[in-house]
Amino acid sequence: MQISPELVKKLREMTGAGMMSCKEALSKTAGDIKKAVEYLRKKGIASASKKAERKALEGVIGSYVHGNRIGVLVEVNCETDFVARTKEFQNFVKDIAMHIAAMNPLYIKAADVLEEDRQRHFEMYKEQALNEGKTEEVAEKIAKGRFEKYLKECCLYSQSFIKDETKTIEDFIKEHIAFLGENIFVRRFVRYELGQET
Repeated sequence: MQISPELVKKLREMTGAGMMSCKEALSKTAGDIKKAVEYLRKKGIASASKKAERKALEGVIGSYVHGNRIGVLVEVNCETDFVARTKEFQNFVKDIAMHIAAMNPLYIKAADVLEEDRQRHFEMYKEQALNEGKTEEVAEKIAKGRFEKYLKECCLYSQSFIKDETKTIEDFIKEHIAFLGENIFVRRFVRYELGQET
């Protein structure tokens, strides 16, 4: 089947994938653009981890306001301005901002949690367990489990994505790394809630 340059261009604009990859995807899917998008997504997932090591200095600052009461600004980086301008990337950033508004994460990743915060929460959970009548050894194990749960709930990357709870935000990001063919990560965010003290 002959694949028109216009169709290749359309797929490239939708996904940010390379021209040859777009042409291959369209050839494999008999010119079906939806199937071609899915083909590129699946093919790219395998190499997403390698791409996560590359520098990403482009991107956008996205925003989301919910009911004039909660506002979010988030910086999401990618490798090229070309990908930053794609509709797919723009929608992805909006979804991240919306998730932050809804789930109120405190950190991006577990590695960002300060040592003093780690210690304070662990000691608090241990004290709770001791107050429940647990032995020192059991209290340590309970505190560790509760602390791991706290990290999962307060860190953006480990939270369940509000639009699809079967995946974490980290999974959602990896899907887009695979789909767009570039490293992508959340650099920073700020969340405002009306009347909330900073």
